[in-house]
Amino acid sequence: MQRQLLTLFISLLLPVTMLGQTIVSGTVKDTKGETIPGANIYLKDTFDGTNSKADGTFSFETEESGDFIMIVSFIGYKTLEKQVSLKGGDLKVDLVITEEINKLDGVTISAGAFEASDVKKVTVLKPLDIVTTASAAGDIMGAINTLPGTATVGESGRLFVRGGEGYETKVYIDGLEVRNAFGTTAPNVPTRGRFSPFLFKGTVFSTGGYSAEYGQALSSALVLNSNDIALQSQADLSVMSVGGDAAYTKKWENSSVSGKVQYTDLRPYQDLVTQFFDWEQAPVGKVGEVVFRQKVKTNGLLKVYANMDLSNFVIRQPNIDRDGLKDTVSVDNNYFYLNASYKDILNKKWSIRGGVSSTTSRDMFRFNRDDIDEKEKGLHAKVAFNWDANEKVTVNMGQEFYHKNFKRELDLSSGDLLNFDFTENMTSTFAEADYFASNAFVLRAGLRLEHSSLLNRSWVSPRLAMSYKVDEKGQFSMAYGRYLQSAQNNYALVNRALQPEQATHYILNYQYIHDQRVFRVESYLKEYDDLVKFTSPNDFNPVNYSNAGAGEAKGVDVFWRDSKTFKGTDYWISYSFVDSERDYQDFNGTATPGFVSKHNFSYVVKHFIEPIRVQVGATYNFASPRLFHNPNRAGFQNDQTPEFHDLSLNAAILIKQNIILYLSSSNIFGRDNVFGYDFASQADNDGYYASRPIRQGAKRFIFAGLFITLTKDGQENQLDNL
Repeated sequence: MQRQLLTLFISLLLPVTMLGQTIVSGTVKDTKGETIPGANIYLKDTFDGTNSKADGTFSFETEESGDFIMIVSFIGYKTLEKQVSLKGGDLKVDLVITEEINKLDGVTISAGAFEASDVKKVTVLKPLDIVTTASAAGDIMGAINTLPGTATVGESGRLFVRGGEGYETKVYIDGLEVRNAFGTTAPNVPTRGRFSPFLFKGTVFSTGGYSAEYGQALSSALVLNSNDIALQSQADLSVMSVGGDAAYTKKWENSSVSGKVQYTDLRPYQDLVTQFFDWEQAPVGKVGEVVFRQKVKTNGLLKVYANMDLSNFVIRQPNIDRDGLKDTVSVDNNYFYLNASYKDILNKKWSIRGGVSSTTSRDMFRFNRDDIDEKEKGLHAKVAFNWDANEKVTVNMGQEFYHKNFKRELDLSSGDLLNFDFTENMTSTFAEADYFASNAFVLRAGLRLEHSSLLNRSWVSPRLAMSYKVDEKGQFSMAYGRYLQSAQNNYALVNRALQPEQATHYILNYQYIHDQRVFRVESYLKEYDDLVKFTSPNDFNPVNYSNAGAGEAKGVDVFWRDSKTFKGTDYWISYSFVDSERDYQDFNGTATPGFVSKHNFSYVVKHFIEPIRVQVGATYNFASPRLFHNPNRAGFQNDQTPEFHDLSLNAAILIKQNIILYLSSSNIFGRDNVFGYDFASQADNDGYYASRPIRQGAKRFIFAGLFITLTKDGQENQLDNL
């Protein structure tokens, strides 16, 4: 009887309950009309909801009535809140959700830029590659020269990028300018970069189209980002075939300080290895570095870096105008660089960074009995703000001040005393905005305003870049920009009215990154204006200097890197084609400059042999012939050098966990590479101009080093990926 009463009660109640239920249904789509499966749909503050099906449709029942907020969420899309009314009867609603902009993992501007950083999700060239690339010999610039867009100019050692002169590349540490980033040298004697690769956690090498934040560089910006607070206290000792160094780092909870001294002396090495150069005194260098890092409050970080570099050498160079007699050239350089930077997050939308760098460089040259004393002082101050205006717009803006003073004193054997100097103050303002239209498309637009006190004139340089992500693996990028650079010191000393040289960049890039493989191909066009022209070198008549020069460089760069295909092996291939012509300096017409090789090729391979804990590597560099002017032939830039070939090998041997033996040799086959020719200024009685080849300093450079790291656990080393 009780069961019958219960059945009757339920049968009477059920229709009432059904009358209070509402069926909510619809479809979830994105802004392109594509259906979204698996989206979460529910009524706020209730347990009523469901997930969308494979075709984007959904349906659920609710007993609620009245006005409610319907919430729709799905990974990668912004959460949608929609007002709905449940007042009897079923409800059908179509929902459209918008893709969420992810500025970290979405599309990035890649045109013209190679980025290396241990903290980046995707890297093209890692910082450690600098010290393990066989041909680099531990030089940052040497490793960069294996990337496309660079040219092998063996008699210089500087960075020549996409048909540009060596001075067209500027170096920055933590966003602040480094003047005289290469060691001082003599004509046709290659130099190296001043800074140790172990100082930096990341590198951005831009071959063109770079940000409005960077100016005074016609071709390239090399931005070095220094390490943050050290991870632990440690000591590092190095004993090398060319000298040695000692460093110590002390780590506290919120700060660290490091000091390093280095002594380089090539005299013992050159006594053992035959040299083509006639050294009266081989290069000797002394370097001291101090690095201080301090965390400030929650997000602030103060960095201070100081570098003092003293170097000298004496070399005897054949003078073809003196019947084989040699000129004695001595070079003494005293260099000091100070960099203090600070960055902080002010709030959710604003961050600040800035600092001051100071460079003081003094070069004392002696050419036979003539003395030349050059002093350059540079100062760069910057403050910049980053503003996340909203999820689609990010703004980078700032103010800069540059100061440069250059003096040259000549004490000539003829008895003449000559003094030249000039000072230039330049103020710059930049503003640049990134607009993330979606996770697949970003647009960057910027302006840079520069004013020179020396010329009392201002310039506006526009910059524009965009990238479109085809899929998760590949994207296209484009870039455009105008760049200017003040006339070089040698020219501005003579004619202070010279205007900045200018270049316009056009770049189209495709980049594919997937499964530890990187492929890049990039085409470019650079148009030069206002290049400095003069009648003849070493002319001190300002009337003979002008900005009447112009030029063009165009080409294609290709890069492939693969660390997946072969176990324990990492390799990359670079190829560059450049077609460059200029009418500048003392050229008598438009021609290809002598530093340009149309074809440049590099192959770098590294293989780790795990059982014996050894990494071996090889680098092969090729450059096609370079043009030069031969006065014994008709025409201008009418002859060419032989091809350049260099095969270098290296090995890093992990003797103990904290001790590494490093060995390397450049040009192992001893090829006699020729970079050009010097010609006599006057013809002989037969009307022939005598010549001599410009060669490398030795058949090869052999390096050996023992690197020891001392820590509490004894498990760290300077190449900690071994």
